[in-house]
Amino acid sequence: MAETVKAVRLADTIASHIKTMILEGVLRPGEKLNSERELADKMGVSRPSLRDAIAQLEVAGLLVTTKSGTTVARFLSPLADPLGELFGNNPRVVSDYFEYRRLVEAYASRLAAQRATKEDRDAIRACLDRMKAAHQSDDPTEEADADVTLHLLIYEAAHNVVFLHIMRVLSDMLRKGIFYDREHLYRRAGVRDALLEQHLRIGEAVLAAAPEEADKAASDHLQFTFETIEDIRREEIRQAESLRRIDRKDLLSN
Repeated sequence: MAETVKAVRLADTIASHIKTMILEGVLRPGEKLNSERELADKMGVSRPSLRDAIAQLEVAGLLVTTKSGTTVARFLSPLADPLGELFGNNPRVVSDYFEYRRLVEAYASRLAAQRATKEDRDAIRACLDRMKAAHQSDDPTEEADADVTLHLLIYEAAHNVVFLHIMRVLSDMLRKGIFYDREHLYRRAGVRDALLEQHLRIGEAVLAAAPEEADKAASDHLQFTFETIEDIRREEIRQAESLRRIDRKDLLSN
């Protein structure tokens, strides 16, 4: 007896397409989709089929629809929020974080040098230009933000979706200052110039399709950042001790 061929519903095909775009990081958590009418028109599908597909993805926890429209769900928040609370600014966690990142990011940079497409390279090149322009400003905020963006672009160029989603969670924590204060890091004398040079070295190695150089540049950069953060932490401890010595008179009787 011949095997029955099951027809694939259009809504299922649409849902699968959108799900793939979320998996690949093309559609990012928190991003708002076009209106139902615009989406249906651009995708060349009927609005009822699109509506059915969106409903499927809402049940799966990948999309959220409110009165203001449909957005990609922050589906990793149930993991990221408790981790952020747990990690806090614990020195042990900071050390473990850099140990993890040094291993993973060095390999991701190697993969990016091997796998980056023209589009990936264009995005990395534009980010490096943005970083160099921001470096001229006295305010390091823009450059620090470009720093996080560059690292995410490297992960995108590595074309490993597990790396990408895990590092997006960690990057969101970093933007919130969970592991360390990036602005404090950027304001330390001499560090900002060193970081720019290191970021350029990573990006240019990826652009040159030089995996060994990209791997080493990423590893060296993260080691430098960790050691600098540790220096800052030790200085803060010494400063706090000195202030306590000054304040000790408040605890002693005359």
